[in-house]
Amino acid sequence: MYLPKHFSVDDPALLAQLIAEYPLATIVGSLENQLEINHLPLMLSSDRTKLYGHIARVNPLVKVAGSSNTSVTAIFNGPQAYVTPAWYPSKKETGKVVPTWNYAVAHAQGNIKLIEDAQWLRSHVAQMTNIHEPTYQSNWKLDDAPEDYVQMMLKAIIGIEIEVKSLVGKFKLSQNRPAQDYAAVVETIEKSPQEVLQEMRKYMKLN
Repeated sequence: MYLPKHFSVDDPALLAQLIAEYPLATIVGSLENQLEINHLPLMLSSDRTKLYGHIARVNPLVKVAGSSNTSVTAIFNGPQAYVTPAWYPSKKETGKVVPTWNYAVAHAQGNIKLIEDAQWLRSHVAQMTNIHEPTYQSNWKLDDAPEDYVQMMLKAIIGIEIEVKSLVGKFKLSQNRPAQDYAAVVETIEKSPQEVLQEMRKYMKLN
């Protein structure tokens, strides 16, 4: 990843927050000299050393985990939005401005392995459900489904663990602009009703 110093983020807590808020990862690995790309939600362990998830047993990632090269990269995309040069005060002064795109991402790299333990898998799926259900003002539990159906579904999936060897972030959030332009972007976003811009503003203030 191209990572200029002023966009680099290495604060583990901040990166963990992004992963928790945007858990759908793009996982990139290598299988038979081709890129194998998948999209699935992951959970970061409390000590930030492992990522956990589950996949269908027929998913090619199973083969990646059993290959000689088990290295994968999990990409988490946070808030992102187009930024118009019309927001910059410097536009009126020099006209030397162009549009850009602001975004926050985290890249976790490590080796992937499979988890076959049935008890672990059920606990993992239940935990993931309990984390995300409140987002929709719901309280559905894994135990609400018939047990025979749950068992059938669990048999079709397998757990995965990614041992995180590196975790880096890139928060491209107008830090490279003059102070007055940066402040104007934040001020304009604060007045916007667009939810995606409000999410981006939150990360601009965190960074």
